[in-house]
Amino acid sequence: MHKFRAVLIVMFASFFLVSCSLFKKKNNENVSSSTGWKYNDPKMGGFEVTLGAEQQTGPGLVLIEGGRFTMGQVAQDVLFDWNNKPRTVTVSSFYMDETEVKNVDYREYLFWLRRVYTDYPEVYRRALPDTLVWRSPMGFNDPYVQYYFRHPSYNNYPVVGVSWIKANDFCLWRTDRVNERLLIEEGELNPDPDQKNQNNFNTESYLAGQYEGVVNQLRESLNPNQTERRTNFEDGLLLPSYRLPTEAEWEFAAYALRGNTFEERVYERRIFPWDGHNVRNSSTKARGEMMANFVRGRGDMMGVAGSLNDNASITTDVKSYWPNDYGLYCMAGNVNEWVQDVYRPLTYEDFDEFNPFRGNVYTDLRRDANGKVVTKGNLGKLYVDTVKDADVATRYNYQKGDYRNYRDGDQASSVVSDWKTPDGKQGSLRMYAQEIGSADQTDYTTLINDNARVFKGGSWKDRSYWLNPSTRRFLDQNESRDDIGFRCAMIRIGSPAGFK
Repeated sequence: MHKFRAVLIVMFASFFLVSCSLFKKKNNENVSSSTGWKYNDPKMGGFEVTLGAEQQTGPGLVLIEGGRFTMGQVAQDVLFDWNNKPRTVTVSSFYMDETEVKNVDYREYLFWLRRVYTDYPEVYRRALPDTLVWRSPMGFNDPYVQYYFRHPSYNNYPVVGVSWIKANDFCLWRTDRVNERLLIEEGELNPDPDQKNQNNFNTESYLAGQYEGVVNQLRESLNPNQTERRTNFEDGLLLPSYRLPTEAEWEFAAYALRGNTFEERVYERRIFPWDGHNVRNSSTKARGEMMANFVRGRGDMMGVAGSLNDNASITTDVKSYWPNDYGLYCMAGNVNEWVQDVYRPLTYEDFDEFNPFRGNVYTDLRRDANGKVVTKGNLGKLYVDTVKDADVATRYNYQKGDYRNYRDGDQASSVVSDWKTPDGKQGSLRMYAQEIGSADQTDYTTLINDNARVFKGGSWKDRSYWLNPSTRRFLDQNESRDDIGFRCAMIRIGSPAGFK
């Protein structure tokens, strides 16, 4: 009996000590380590701090835990482009769409544009995918022009005919719709199906106080000078922007090396988003079935009748085949996918070792002389300007606003600064001259410029060579094709490992 009583006393004491420790830790989290003033206390000034918040996973996204990998092509470079030599880089954790963006997703976007911008029908027209990409001079593909995007049979097929510019616009629209829903679920706003023209929810406009909405219940403010306030980004509720993935992110997610890694050792360098060097499934239950939607051989788009090898004549459902080790579908085949980067064949020579990317154009919200954000435009969006070089010339980390052609042989970053043309004028050292004019510059004509964007992944009309995630091609950002789609990504804020 005495032993039992002693055990109870010890257990109670342990519980009491642990409880006191946790209470003390929690209590310390509510106190500034700099000033000793309490957070979230109106009597102590009312400085609000959200504690222990983790980023929510947005609709359709999958967490891609980042890390080191060898970016670039280690398989045979059949085309001898030498545009993606291997190098070791680190990619921080991020989110990526489980599937390619579908026709039904894009139609939802168009429906919203048409419903809201009643006075600006050109906004809807500019966003339409180019269905004429299906036409072929020597093939009867005209039915796809009419049916592929609209018919419900193709609802879950990837949207095509969308340029890089239109894909980015979709990402911005998706950000706003997701954040609006979060505010509605939080109880701050009521749904407003009557949004029209300038009066529509936009994340930046809302944060800048330029969109009112149908208010339900604002947050209680702990500031002694006010009773309620809007949600701000520091509250941790609103999500960062959806966007196109960078080329490094896309390639890292496609290889999904976490599936063949043991204690930081990658025991097999993958050629495709799956193990092995074959394009057929090696498992017992699905042995011999194609792993992706691609062209098996000349004129062979889907195999022999009665035994179709990939069950797709053109594109197919975005959840077809087997997902890779991150749970991502069709990272090889079906459609190529836009990424964020500007194309350069020598990207592998000029890169950051952490989150490599070419295409930085630094922007800022347009402000008046007093530094206040100017009133939003007719479409409800705030004006965004490229940062002027004069405004950043004294900054250590960057000296200009547009870095798409940085370290690309241009005069500003070249060790040779006094190069001149034969007639004595100061010449451009840019590797890909874009100001073609005189006859002696015709040798520099090229399709590679600041509007050339990378796409990757291979498609329903490509051979297996292009299924390798390291292969890369480019197209002008305003162009579109019947074999290029896209998927969205989002930065991972906080712990790169997510919830453990």
